[in-house]
Amino acid sequence: MSLLICPLCAAPLSRGERSYTCPNGHSFDLAREGYVHLLPPNRKHSKDPGDDKGMVAARSRFLSAGYYGHLCAALQALACRYAPADEAVLVDSGCGEGYYTAGVAAALRESGRQVQGAGVDISKFALRRAAKRDRALEFAVGSAYHLPVASQCAHLLLNCFSPMAPAEFARVLQPGGVLLYVVPAPRHLWELKEVLYRTPYLNPDEAIPYEGFTPLEVLPVEQSVTITGQEDLMALFQMTPYVWNTPKEGVERLETLSALTVTAAFRVHVFRRA
Repeated sequence: MSLLICPLCAAPLSRGERSYTCPNGHSFDLAREGYVHLLPPNRKHSKDPGDDKGMVAARSRFLSAGYYGHLCAALQALACRYAPADEAVLVDSGCGEGYYTAGVAAALRESGRQVQGAGVDISKFALRRAAKRDRALEFAVGSAYHLPVASQCAHLLLNCFSPMAPAEFARVLQPGGVLLYVVPAPRHLWELKEVLYRTPYLNPDEAIPYEGFTPLEVLPVEQSVTITGQEDLMALFQMTPYVWNTPKEGVERLETLSALTVTAAFRVHVFRRA
């Protein structure tokens, strides 16, 4: 049974060999890579919304090299702690190229659970890669604010560095379900900022209450990571928001480096759906 719903009428979708269909006759073709486009035309902001091909390729290269493996391991441990013992339904909002989605799903399977999961992202370029990472999961182009996912279907909802949509997340999670919300810690990538900017700035560090959710814990995840090679350094830069607002001289300084040790620091906010 599919976790996905029709973006036009909210009816449940059934997956066929080449498309998803709903009882009201709406049909959505499966892309060659295995994802489906469920972003209604009136909610598009451009022809190809979300991260572009270059940004997705950079993030995929960097994450696949294992530099943020400590964050993936922390999410895997939290998922196994909070998921039901026998089965787990996972939804990843803003899943990107599926690195954390696939990692968490794999850990849940290895724990002996039956796993069903769906990843949603607004970038088709990201989903082309995500759908290849884990063929057992469903992936759909969609918005975090209008997830094309059934109500109260998920035990776990994962959100890594993506828009926070508490009302929509509460709709998708079962009562008692758990949200894992990842944000950068204050000194995340501080050393990279020192290269790029004359006056680096700390990321905000605040606990914000969300209606419909009870905070359970905030897990700090931090590790010094040495990025080696100009290609990986530039991949890190290109996958961050800094790529949009870094002065030319900052980029030139980065291009002279062959390695850089950075603080890869995160906060995982854990909430329970009331």
